[in-house]
Amino acid sequence: MRSARPRPLGYPRRAVKRVLLSLFGIACVGVCLFALTGRAAPTAGERKPQTLVVAPPSSAPEKGQATAPTQPSAADAELRYLLVGGGATPEFTEISLEQDLELASKVLHGPGLVLFAGGEGSESVRVQAPKPPQPSLLARLGELFDPRGGRASRYQRTRLSAQTASASNFETSFSLAASAGKVPLVVYIAAHGLQGTEARDNYVELWGGEPISVVQLAEMSAAAPRPVRFVIASCYSGGFAELAFEKADAQQGPTKTARCGLFAGTWDRQTSGRDPKPDRRGQEGDILHLLHALRGEDRDGKPLPLRTLDLDGDGKISLLEAHTRARIASHSIDVPTTTSERYLREVVRTPAALNHKLSPEDAAVIKQLGARLGLTTESAVNKRYKELSDRLDALQEELDAADDELEQTRGSLGAQLLARWPVLSDAYHAEFAASLARDAQAIEQVLEHSHPAQRYREARAHSEALGVRASELDPQEAEVLRLVRAYETLGLASALAARGGEDYVHYRSLLACERSVL
Repeated sequence: MRSARPRPLGYPRRAVKRVLLSLFGIACVGVCLFALTGRAAPTAGERKPQTLVVAPPSSAPEKGQATAPTQPSAADAELRYLLVGGGATPEFTEISLEQDLELASKVLHGPGLVLFAGGEGSESVRVQAPKPPQPSLLARLGELFDPRGGRASRYQRTRLSAQTASASNFETSFSLAASAGKVPLVVYIAAHGLQGTEARDNYVELWGGEPISVVQLAEMSAAAPRPVRFVIASCYSGGFAELAFEKADAQQGPTKTARCGLFAGTWDRQTSGRDPKPDRRGQEGDILHLLHALRGEDRDGKPLPLRTLDLDGDGKISLLEAHTRARIASHSIDVPTTTSERYLREVVRTPAALNHKLSPEDAAVIKQLGARLGLTTESAVNKRYKELSDRLDALQEELDAADDELEQTRGSLGAQLLARWPVLSDAYHAEFAASLARDAQAIEQVLEHSHPAQRYREARAHSEALGVRASELDPQEAEVLRLVRAYETLGLASALAARGGEDYVHYRSLLACERSVL
């Protein structure tokens, strides 16, 4: 679903019903890499994880191999990360999520905990199946009465050694891992993100559809003895930027907890990152660039000169610098943001003349992304953004009308079929198999030659063609919006620096947190 055009300085934005990515079998979800602080050990009666899976602290696995964990107790080592991945069901656990967890295990320093989908041995990884030359009658009925992205897929056993990625396991594992240690605890989550009424209402769904919300994470990390580092790439992940505030509520002022975060998209935008096709060359998204940048590489694993990534010249690559690389290099629909950006937009509203020294990260986006897009002035950026925005708004109206027509023709064709075979919409009905076997030829005739079937095919083709046009424009708009926000952020930071005071001190502390080196 593509949201309506954003107002760069305004957070609230309406969302529309269009679901584009489902046409291509790629669900909206994300990858969340976050570092959380500690919490007291679970009390009696709380659910505990099945096992404690800990990756070895030294040598990383070879390319294509899953992490080979050991299983000490939480007291045996200072745990450094918690990897959590998978969707609510296998349908939403695309193979790219498993691949990203493998990559994260090579980038992050162990030991750490691993939770993924249905757990070790589960057949819970979705892989795109080859498209048959001619879909079966059953498949065509399924597309008509119950369309879903995961049907043209096969499922395979996860290669990861992990326990179930349920919300209860996550909460308890987090409590155990965060109960000791002085360095930041990094938690990577690849989960489906959903949008609430307000940013603080956003949440991610873990295995079984159990939610972990912004407010829950605020509570979990409120009394943490360890520092917090979030990097979340789920859809609507910018909602977790509310963790910049006490109880994830801007009205209560800045958080007293040493936590910060980096996110693949704003609170009201979807992100890329879930793909059932295993070929990494065809995948794109913020997290691929970010994780590889932490290793000094481009998204394909080729080494980059240190000066390309090290924006402050300290000889190291920080989280924020890796995040900046993703903002510059990604060709996806992602529009990354941070807790410092969210805080900045809360405490100052009017930008000032740009001071590029305040944020070498935003200055790099302005210079490098601007050069790549051929947009070297703020006025040119705003003009181009308006052009793309207007084109997408007009296209959205066409998409909405096409979707309405598609649903109307789908209903008409379905009604004609059900008038003769009333159980065809329910494959679990006791008479379904007999009806299909007995009258397959007659059903085929309706699907191939009836007037409603012809109208349905035309409406579907029109809707899909518009969806392809939108899928081409969406990444272009996202790239320009990253530039718009970079100019905004630098202008607001310049105004806040000139004003000074406690707000500026807290803003700088968030930046320092985001500039951590793992």
